Amino acid sequence: MKKAALLGDSIRLFGYGRIVPELLKGKATVFQPQENCKFAKNLMRMLFDLKDELKDADVIHFNCGLWDVADIVGDGRLFSLDEEYAENVLRIAAALKRITPKVIFATTTPVHPEYPHNDNADIARFNALVVPKLEAMGAKINDLNALIAEDIEGNICDDKIHLTEVGAERAARQVARMIEEELK
Repeated sequence: MKKAALLGDSIRLFGYGRIVPELLKGKATVFQPQENCKFAKNLMRMLFDLKDELKDADVIHFNCGLWDVADIVGDGRLFSLDEEYAENVLRIAAALKRITPKVIFATTTPVHPEYPHNDNADIARFNALVVPKLEAMGAKINDLNALIAEDIEGNICDDKIHLTEVGAERAARQVARMIEEELK
């Protein structure tokens, strides 16, 4: 049976990652770490620990960015510099492409406009920085940002950042559909 891997932050861990294995049942086994991969540099570090679990993956889907594009210290500065984020995401993608040519990057999802630590303009800028470069590397793009932005109130829960059950279902269907396409 084919194998898919899901890597990513809490949008994966508590959102679509709970649902995708059921959607892919009979089509692929799904590996995903039990830990939150958090920001891009942390995900890159985790690749070392996950190498055995990832080595035979046919498709790898990953996301990161909400931590990178957040003012988590409270000083008005983003956790990662634009260039640092782009370099780390590209390094992750290159490492994953050495495992399988079928790599999918999910764009960073929007937050509710009232969320105090992230700004959707910054999220859009970070997505725009990496998407063309990832496409040039041959990675597929899963535009979860556009999907979730279609209905912020319905897709983002009361904490203003994570997915509602409806948002998680929508994201999971799109993730599973893209993985299935790559498995063909």
